[in-house]
Amino acid sequence: MPKMKTHSSAKKRFTVTGSGKVKRFQANTSHLMRSRTKSRKNRLCGSTLVSVADEKRIKRMLCL
Repeated sequence: MPKMKTHSSAKKRFTVTGSGKVKRFQANTSHLMRSRTKSRKNRLCGSTLVSVADEKRIKRMLCL
């Protein structure tokens, strides 16, 4: 059986923490930022964890 290949787009978008959780960046930050309030931009700037419902699917894409 051949080796499993890592999903290339998932490899670029997600990282796994030391405890095994999956970390991602927030959406809606690439353009049209001048129309958003400063508090919303600050809230979107950091990273967050992937929801528990999606974590299994993303780990499968990362071959973990």
